[in-house]
Amino acid sequence: MTQEPVSLAHALTTFSERWSPRIVTAVNDYDVRIAKVEGEHVWHVHDRTDEFFLVLDGELHLALRESTGERTVVLTRGSVFTVPRGTEHKPYAPVPTAILMFEPTGTLTVGDRHDEVPGYVDATTGHALG
Repeated sequence: MTQEPVSLAHALTTFSERWSPRIVTAVNDYDVRIAKVEGEHVWHVHDRTDEFFLVLDGELHLALRESTGERTVVLTRGSVFTVPRGTEHKPYAPVPTAILMFEPTGTLTVGDRHDEVPGYVDATTGHALG
C-alpha cells in the first residue's frame, strides 16, 4: 500500500483488462479496488460479506435474486449500492464502465458460489496496481 495519494483517473489508464480489479489501497482489512467492466459478469454469492459498488463512469446494472424475487438495480456515474451478503447477484455493464469496490482483503471476485466463469472474467482476489 502506498503512502502517497492515488489518482483514480490515472490508475484506470494503467490497465485495459475488463472484470479484472486492481487494488488501489486498503482500509483496515478491506481492499479498495477499481475495475473496468463491460458486458456480463456471472451470477455469484458472497456468503460472508457485503459488496459495495461506486460507479466512477458509465453505467452498472446489478441483477439481484432476493427472497421477494428478482430485480435489477441501475447505477449511473456517482451512484453507490451495497449488495447484502448472501444475495445472489450478477453485474452487467451495457457500456464501458469504471467502478470502485470495497471488499474484505482476499475476497474472490466470483464469490463463494458462482456459475461457470467465462474466460473474460478474472476470478481473482485483486491485482496490485501498476
